[in-house]
Amino acid sequence: MSQAPTENVLELTNLTKRFGGLVAVDDVSLHIKRGEVFALIGPNGAGKTTLFNNVTGLFQPTSGTVVFDGRNITGSKPHEVARLGIARTFQNIRLFDYMTCVDNVRVGRHVRMRAKVWDSLFKLPRERREEVRVTEEAMDLLKFVGIQRQAHQYARNLPYGQQRRLEIARALATEPKLLLLDEPAAGFTPQEKVELMALVKKILARGITVFLIEHDMKVVMGISERIVVLDHGEKIAEGPPDEVRKDPRVIEAYLGKSA
Repeated sequence: MSQAPTENVLELTNLTKRFGGLVAVDDVSLHIKRGEVFALIGPNGAGKTTLFNNVTGLFQPTSGTVVFDGRNITGSKPHEVARLGIARTFQNIRLFDYMTCVDNVRVGRHVRMRAKVWDSLFKLPRERREEVRVTEEAMDLLKFVGIQRQAHQYARNLPYGQQRRLEIARALATEPKLLLLDEPAAGFTPQEKVELMALVKKILARGITVFLIEHDMKVVMGISERIVVLDHGEKIAEGPPDEVRKDPRVIEAYLGKSA
């Protein structure tokens, strides 16, 4: 029997990650509602990407729990997390440089493919049909993010902004319920940032919840419904954008006490 959807797509409870004597994430609890844009902000070194890595299985939490879609996934491996419906992009773009854009996206479909090893070995009809379908779906996603004309170019030859879009397309190919974006606007021009915000809204319209790390406050304030602020691994504020931007602890974390 299928599990009924919960109101919160992601719940972190007392999440802590230590590296020896360094506490990178310190007893953080938060929840993300289904269908919202939720932002995680904070100064460099605050523990934001480490928190992402704990959610997606790249790191194992020292303590605390990660619950996704009503299921405890604490300690799950990255491929298990992806299969359950969490996808991500990276702060430093990670693409297959010498593969075409369409093939990069096709790789993202691997977690949803059904053909077996022998189907591929003997080029059975099932495998051929799936290859055609996966290619069509990859092309649709390239069109969705606005780079379909670059489908057959090597990923390394794309401008930086289009590489970001390609990485988002590959993440969407896994059919996520929750998409984690790690600094998606980094290095973007003002126009590209506007286009990114429009793309995030299109992703939301597909029923995908978005959890993002971002330093550009115009982007954060423009698309986020709720924000959590980390400083030295600790949660120091949480709430709607207008509330968080006025919080004295947030101002101090970003600008120092003299501000």
